[in-house]
Amino acid sequence: MITVNDISLQFGKRTLFDEVHLKFTSGNCYGVIGANGAGKSTFLKILSGEIDPTGGHVSISPGSRMAVLKQNHFEFDEYTPIHTVMMGHRKLYDIMIEKDALWADPDLSEKDALRASELEGEFGEMGGYEAESDAAGLLSNLGVKEAFHQTPMKDLTGPQKVRILLAQALFGNPDILLLDEPTNDLDAETVVWLEDFLADYKNIVIVVSHDRHFLDMVCTHVADIDFGKVKIFTGNYTFWYETSQLALRQMQNKNKKVEQKRKEMMDFIQRFSANASKSRQATSRKKALEKLNLEDIRPSSRKYPFIHFKSERLPGDQILEVNGLGKSLEGKVLFSDISFTMNKGDKIALFSRDSLALTYFYELLNGRIEADKGNFKFGVTITPAYLPNENEEFFSGEQNMNLLDWLRQFSQEKDEVFIRGFLGRMLFSGEEVLKKSGVLSGGEKVRCMLSKMMLQNPNFLMLDEPTNHLDLESITAFNNALMEFPGNMIFSTHDQHFMSTVANRVIEITPNGAIDKLMSFEDYLRDDSIKTQREKMYG
Repeated sequence: MITVNDISLQFGKRTLFDEVHLKFTSGNCYGVIGANGAGKSTFLKILSGEIDPTGGHVSISPGSRMAVLKQNHFEFDEYTPIHTVMMGHRKLYDIMIEKDALWADPDLSEKDALRASELEGEFGEMGGYEAESDAAGLLSNLGVKEAFHQTPMKDLTGPQKVRILLAQALFGNPDILLLDEPTNDLDAETVVWLEDFLADYKNIVIVVSHDRHFLDMVCTHVADIDFGKVKIFTGNYTFWYETSQLALRQMQNKNKKVEQKRKEMMDFIQRFSANASKSRQATSRKKALEKLNLEDIRPSSRKYPFIHFKSERLPGDQILEVNGLGKSLEGKVLFSDISFTMNKGDKIALFSRDSLALTYFYELLNGRIEADKGNFKFGVTITPAYLPNENEEFFSGEQNMNLLDWLRQFSQEKDEVFIRGFLGRMLFSGEEVLKKSGVLSGGEKVRCMLSKMMLQNPNFLMLDEPTNHLDLESITAFNNALMEFPGNMIFSTHDQHFMSTVANRVIEITPNGAIDKLMSFEDYLRDDSIKTQREKMYG
């Protein structure tokens, strides 16, 4: 158990946390959520002891071992991945090093031999003799091939190091596991493995993630940071979001009687609980929901942008036809022989192991680069809008332009009230519309780009990693907008919830052609026959 007693944290005049009291108990996974800047990562650092709070303290049950996902990718450069992973259980690793050093000493004394024997016994009791194979298994499951297990960490890539440090945190079944954005740099298949691993985990897991599908699959509780407080709610992220929205609607509807509101809430909880029991989510979540106190459910104070794409005209029967498209870069084949016909109503999740291949494919469709082979053709009724992965070109030349003038340049209607309305939907209100475009954060730039796209009234969307830089509130609003969008789209994102809830078709582009399936993204990832086909396509 971890107990948080009266924790407060101040930076100068800013209070990040104020009198926080919490208990985290074994068998549960807690997803820490909050707006950007609320202090999610800082809260994990307080729990791990990396940061001392201004007031209060954190206490951990005696004998409990805590593991933390490390963020320093250079800390273990002189070690191999196997040893780096085993360092996740520091006591076990230190015993191994000491006993091996003693046995290697040619002048081993009787006293040292006795010490080495004692260490051997302790090492065995801790599962040390299976430790190396366990570490290798974790690495392989996280996508680090066996050929790299004995390679010095300094010779590996950044994404490989991320996976190795995650394996280090998971190693040895720690009593408390703290994970800050564990799905970063993981491919979809590896994320699925991690979801399965954590859904079955018997100890305490506390995780920060912007991946809602991941939070939904592993979390039994949500720890919400808001107004300097941290409150724990039963259920996963979707349950927290849906119940908070239902509570907000009920609060706004003053005419409903208390009994009617309670019945409405109970009906929702029972439906969600039934769905959770049929899914691959943690079994303990259903039990927790059955014990839920309705008084714990409150409206969220979060602000969600209003995203809505209104098409000027409906698309005709001819949407997009792609014939034999191919593109290489510096001798490397990004994709080849990509052919498909898009049907009316298709929302295609475009997928690849190579993110550069995806970006080049979007750039091709938008006429910004030329294909090496093949061609494509949009229907005459199609009005496209494109959200690129990199948007700096839209802001770099207009550093001193305020947001009103920045958005006005893309609008036929120049009236300030009209422009303010579109910016207001994206949570830019009052004096914020006079902010200079050159000082915007990554998330603010994406929200500006969405305003620009909405002004285009498109019936066809192309979205290359649209969730990058967005907070959970913006991602949720964006996700809902795309689910309601009546037109066609092609999109790519690491947000699996986004992919699974929006797409009705998956096209994976590879160096050796395309895999085209009319199914949900989640089914696509879990289909064994497709897994075999994918391995062949990537060679």
